[in-house]
Amino acid sequence: MSSAERLIESTRELLWERGYTGTSPKEIQRRAGAGQGSMYHHFAGKPDLALAAINRTAEEMRAKAEAGFTVPGTAMERITGYLRRERDVLKGCPIGRLTQDPEVMADPGLRAPVEQTLSWLRDRIAEVLEEGRERGELAPGLDPRTTAATVVAVLQGGYVLARAAESTAPFEQAITGVLDLLAAHTSRPAAG
Repeated sequence: MSSAERLIESTRELLWERGYTGTSPKEIQRRAGAGQGSMYHHFAGKPDLALAAINRTAEEMRAKAEAGFTVPGTAMERITGYLRRERDVLKGCPIGRLTQDPEVMADPGLRAPVEQTLSWLRDRIAEVLEEGRERGELAPGLDPRTTAATVVAVLQGGYVLARAAESTAPFEQAITGVLDLLAAHTSRPAAG
């Protein structure tokens, strides 16, 4: 792995663990095994390196989600698979956690990939729900956009609840709850 790659990966880890504010250039360099000269050779500074790390994390998050959304199955099965996939719940969402970092939110360049990723996720879930509605799997009255926003809010809130309790149980309860709410909107064949 090149020094630039080590710097990006180290920054990704530190952003997830400590946030932008809690991540120093010295700690990035130490974890990457790279010197200050190497860091500033590849990146203009901490904001430039953080942007590369956030973009990488966002790309990875979108790719993992997309892999689950494109498997065969009903809309409900695909949404369930996405929400129930293996995650490091107690570390929280590596993108969602950045919304709590005042320096990231104050910097339009750093905030943009965070907002774009969460927006993409809402849009992509809405598309899956719309497909389900069009195929008759979900009730015609289900609003895919507002439902997708709810799913993402529950997911992100589940991480917060789990971290606060130091237990994955609140996350699992939140996911079960939103899936139960979605299941109430599945179309059932008419009784014969």
